[in-house]
Amino acid sequence: MSAVPRVMEIDAPRLDGRTELLDLIGEAAYGGADWVAVPAAALPEDFFELRSGLAGEVTQKFVQYGVGLAVVGDVSERTARSRSLRDRAALDARLAEAA
Repeated sequence: MSAVPRVMEIDAPRLDGRTELLDLIGEAAYGGADWVAVPAAALPEDFFELRSGLAGEVTQKFVQYGVGLAVVGDVSERTARSRSLRDRAALDARLAEAA
């Protein structure tokens, strides 16, 4: 039987950018969390525009440090506005079906 993952829930109304997002890794490690759950509404708009590189940079750092990142909440409006995000969601769905 595996251990239950420890989740650090973020209740900040808004995370203003790269530095605050990357600081979550240190906070998670300090608190012994395996995952960080961030409300979608707290993320900066450029996180959802994949061309900005912010989501890629942040998620790569989470992977490097062995901490999971969960974006929680409705992202349908942002997905509707971003072709690259829609394409990524479609690819993720196809990969999940193939697994």
